Amino acid sequence: MTAIAPLTTRVAWKALAAHYSQVRHLHLRTLFAEDATRGERMAVEAVGIYFDYSKHRITDETLTLLLQLAEESGLQARIDALFRGDKINITEKRAVLHVALRAPKGHSIIVDGEDVVPHVHAVLAKMANFSNRVRSGEWKGHTGKPIRNVINIGIGGSDLGPVMAYEALRHYSQRDLVFRFVSNIDGTDFAEATRDLDAEETLFIVSSKTFTTLETMTNARTARDWTLTTLKHPAAVAKHFVAVSTNTEEVTKFGIDTANMFEFWDWVGGRYSMDSAIGLSTMIAIGPEQFHAMLDGFHQMDEHFRTTPFERNLPVLMGLLTLWYNNFFDAQTMAVLPYEQYLKRFPAYLQQLTMESNGKHVTLDGTEVAYQTGPIYWGEPGTNGQHSFYQLIHQGTKLIPCDLIVFAQPLNPLGRHHDVLLANVFAQAEALAFGKTSQEVQAEGTPAWLAPHRIFEGNRPSSTLLLERLTPKTLGALIALYEHSVFVQGAIWHIDSFDQWGVELGKVLAERIIPELESKAESPLTHDSSTNSLIRHYRKYKERST
Repeated sequence: MTAIAPLTTRVAWKALAAHYSQVRHLHLRTLFAEDATRGERMAVEAVGIYFDYSKHRITDETLTLLLQLAEESGLQARIDALFRGDKINITEKRAVLHVALRAPKGHSIIVDGEDVVPHVHAVLAKMANFSNRVRSGEWKGHTGKPIRNVINIGIGGSDLGPVMAYEALRHYSQRDLVFRFVSNIDGTDFAEATRDLDAEETLFIVSSKTFTTLETMTNARTARDWTLTTLKHPAAVAKHFVAVSTNTEEVTKFGIDTANMFEFWDWVGGRYSMDSAIGLSTMIAIGPEQFHAMLDGFHQMDEHFRTTPFERNLPVLMGLLTLWYNNFFDAQTMAVLPYEQYLKRFPAYLQQLTMESNGKHVTLDGTEVAYQTGPIYWGEPGTNGQHSFYQLIHQGTKLIPCDLIVFAQPLNPLGRHHDVLLANVFAQAEALAFGKTSQEVQAEGTPAWLAPHRIFEGNRPSSTLLLERLTPKTLGALIALYEHSVFVQGAIWHIDSFDQWGVELGKVLAERIIPELESKAESPLTHDSSTNSLIRHYRKYKERST
């Protein structure tokens, strides 16, 4: 790995710091007034996404310096290493090859001397065969009934991706099948998911790379007990459970036929895995053809990211704009606001993708960072959010850059609904940018005492992502856009965006505490005084309920 100067010592970083002090108070009203073509110039269209970034607090010089920072940070070399299959996840010594999951047949990506693309397509073919058997009713449960209910059991990337994709593509799903998703260790999640289902018609997909994940396997064992309560015979497990895993021994031990184990690889991170076998529930829902259309959308964005000059590269521009606000304006959060009900789980999916990737406090060489890394991502669908948190975005004291995602063609056309929806998203972007001045408020005849409450400062930055229609292909492109934007940010911050050690500590401590909660004996506690006290109080409450 070529040595890169520390971020804050790079020429472009210093120039950006000086430039920020000059432009920080520039208002978007002024920038648009001085450039009648700004709205057309500061927009890029690629892979079915029209990306309008004109309503950002940037000038042409800002863009030039941000692009220079990308060059000085060795971004192109990092992109090349990603697609080449280099082991860029340095703490786990792994390649990072979610791009291989959607590489077409005939492509070649070598990992440890082996082309992984044929393996990917072998698993896709196996998934397609199984999906078609479930969808057609050919796959029968233990009592001979076809499967009508599919429940995915996973957590993190093994849940957030599948549930988001199902909700996003529900319009394309086979409607005589029921799909549910269980992730929370809270027993309520499983109880409510299965309450109205018939075990004879229910298939569980247990998604765990190691088949040892505490939450997933606890839920899986509960699912097995629930199934056998009705079906009685242990042989029923093989007809009602399949596995997405790499651990043949544990899958066999559970009672699942390894012929129905769908493989994925250690070069696929959980939060980047929804287009691997982790997406089996998605393929059953929408069918193999539509699943491959989604993969094509992913791949087209991959190729755009890999080959397009940075000044027209959607993920690069999106990543650089996020960095601009995070590191110079001290913006703590990013709002992702899809004006599409089917994308209601998209912000939750992005929370893991962005914050698990870039929530890091040391650089690749282990030194403490001297700057902010990953911002907090959050959001809800519009227009619901407009009647909730938009007040703070418009008139609060925090700067919150926004991504507004909208589709020109509705999947469910009803009267004038879609025109009203589109009018709202365009109006919100305009209002965020330009606000409402005191002169405009006064011209409306607003009383002087009320005027301050009705003034909107504006100058609130946003991107608008306009797509023609929500399809499997456009969903794939949209997800890949955010994946690569996260990569851009991490490359410039010089952090490892592909490990997640911060997830581990709580898991280890939980394993230690579980037997202390389950034990009926008053065992000695050796935690801090707060944790000890909480455990004792829990034991008291637990005794009262038995």
